[in-house]
Amino acid sequence: MIKQKMWKIGGVKLLIGCFFLTAVILPLIQMLAGLKDADFGKIFSSPLVINGIINSVCVSLCATVISVILAFILAWCITRTGVRLKGLFRILLILPMLIPSISHGMGLIILFGSNGIITNFLGLSNGIYGFWGIVTGSVMYSFPVAFLMISDVLKYEDATPYEAAQVLGIPKSRRITAITLPYLRKPMINVIFATFTLIVTDYGVPLMVGGAYKTLPVVMYEEVIGGLDFSQGSVFGTLLLIPAVIAFAVDMLCKNRSNASTVSKRFDPGKKPFRDIVSYIILTVTSLAVSYPIFSFVQLTFAKRYPRDLSFTLHNIESTINKGALEFLGNSVLIAVFVSVLGTAAAFICAYFTARMPSKSSSLIHLLSITSLAIPGMVLGLSYVLMFKGSFIYGTFAILILVNSIHFFSSPYLMFYNSLGKLNRNLESVGLTLGIGRVRMIKDVLLPQLVSTVAESVSYFFVNSMMTISAVAFLATAKTKPVSLMINQFEAQVLLEAAAFVSLMILAVNLILKGVVALVKKKTAGGRKNAAEKTKNETGCYCNAD
Repeated sequence: MIKQKMWKIGGVKLLIGCFFLTAVILPLIQMLAGLKDADFGKIFSSPLVINGIINSVCVSLCATVISVILAFILAWCITRTGVRLKGLFRILLILPMLIPSISHGMGLIILFGSNGIITNFLGLSNGIYGFWGIVTGSVMYSFPVAFLMISDVLKYEDATPYEAAQVLGIPKSRRITAITLPYLRKPMINVIFATFTLIVTDYGVPLMVGGAYKTLPVVMYEEVIGGLDFSQGSVFGTLLLIPAVIAFAVDMLCKNRSNASTVSKRFDPGKKPFRDIVSYIILTVTSLAVSYPIFSFVQLTFAKRYPRDLSFTLHNIESTINKGALEFLGNSVLIAVFVSVLGTAAAFICAYFTARMPSKSSSLIHLLSITSLAIPGMVLGLSYVLMFKGSFIYGTFAILILVNSIHFFSSPYLMFYNSLGKLNRNLESVGLTLGIGRVRMIKDVLLPQLVSTVAESVSYFFVNSMMTISAVAFLATAKTKPVSLMINQFEAQVLLEAAAFVSLMILAVNLILKGVVALVKKKTAGGRKNAAEKTKNETGCYCNAD
């Protein structure tokens, strides 16, 4: 019986390996095969390329530090304070991740560009272009992802060690170094690398507000897409894969020293007026700062001709719809639904093996799972063109679903990986002793405790599939075209009003999805509590176990 189960586990791992081989490894090999035709001397002697690499590193490091610190503060305010309206604050804080990164750049131009609303109002001579413009847009684009990952980890931390430390009279500073930091160390490493790779591989914000300050993805976009130089694109793609390799090496070296346990007691923030007032101020200021550029799209949508004529009109909406916006929106929703369901299932399965069943094969799955985060969308799209051109899925919705599932796989995977790693590792052993199989343990014990993570994963896959541009630009056809590609089309035609309306359409759909997810989480909260109590009565193991 044990051998039979081991064969089944090995078979599932083999299927996972074949999936990643087909969807990640072979396309990358196909793309990297172009390295043999690349002129390395010419590429790395180009000041444009060298400056692009240096600029990318500088911008990404600066934006990553700001994003992670900001995300940690906000996650702490949400999970460890007594502020009210947490649901509203969460919605406002994740608004930036509901629209494409290129829209963030467009929003900054509307407000702070040379003819921006705030620029003209304050009488400023220069717009927000260059280094700080890219950093600002990158922080807006990336910190919601870091916020979700950190808050997800904080939610599963057990309050019991802190209460014991308080009873023993251990100072707060010592509690932080002895309890909090060991618990957060490995998850924070994952968050930092996830945020860095998200920023360093983005081209939307730098393309819009970078000006003469070009990052490597922008150089790649201009040189490869404009010149169709795939061999040069292979070199750039290889450079942008380096952060994922470093992330895996650091992840393997930094073992998680925290005691994995189920959450026997959640934190009770209590009433601390000064702390809560400060939290309200931080949450309110940040929410307004990140949402105002997005709300500027409303003004632009109903403007006759920005910035010369801001009088009200419905022409932009009518014109955009006549160009097929609703049909393309339907395509995007169809793709996003399949990606969210299939991607979440795949992310959970992979995270279960890597977090709950560590082995050499699991380490390989972990490497493959986090590698996809570092693959730029345009690189992934080009590699899929080279790999699947002429196949039965090329030019269909299937290839768009596949490329999006891979493109956005890593962050939901890391959410599951961090959350599963914090649950009691003895649950499966005790369950097997009592004759409870892994499938039932997953269904009745693990999943009820991960409802929030599952919901966030579905939401993440959906909203990113709705707004992605780079990954699908080379794979979409006239029949399968997502609505997000219309933003590039209108931006190239300097039709910012139409592009703003498309951004609002994407935002509206994603907000509806967020609302549905919130209702599901609220409805299942009671069921999760009952399931936990039922498991405790059946197994007697719903407690800390060393």
